[in-house]
Amino acid sequence: MRAEDTALWQRIADHHIGPPDASLTFAARLARENRWDEAHAERVIGEYKRFCYLAVTAGHPVTPSDAVDQAWHLHLTYSRDYWQSFCPEVLRADLHHGPTAGGPVERERYYRQYADTLAAYEAAFGALPPADIWPDAHRRFAIDPRGVRVNFFDGIMLPRRVALALGLAVFVAGWLAGRMM
Repeated sequence: MRAEDTALWQRIADHHIGPPDASLTFAARLARENRWDEAHAERVIGEYKRFCYLAVTAGHPVTPSDAVDQAWHLHLTYSRDYWQSFCPEVLRADLHHGPTAGGPVERERYYRQYADTLAAYEAAFGALPPADIWPDAHRRFAIDPRGVRVNFFDGIMLPRRVALALGLAVFVAGWLAGRMM
């Protein structure tokens, strides 16, 4: 790492997101909103910081994993920290988050950028990114975007295998009840 990159990484690593005296910390809020345990949220924050480092140093556009993107989205809501401290003082650059315009051309571009991001990560940090936070491109762009937020107060969520098993059980019970008449 060049000296200026080492200094950048140190500033990023040392930066604390959110008010230090908040009863709901940034990590706790990230965990709550994504139904992660706090230890996993802390790991995601570490990976978000690595992503920010790459955004400044990679020399090409970078694309976050879904988990890292969740941390980035939440950080953007801490707008004073993000725009008045993190970007100007820590990164010393603006880091904008732009949405995709959608469609096959954009999908291909983001697949390519994500692959380039994973390669830049390995080059910068000397290791592969953790797969539980940085999944392969298929999961990132074909499976993760299908996720939705569910309020467990309003609904029930079952694993697919359980729902299918219950559906089959209801079908069989109905079928048996019809045959018994």
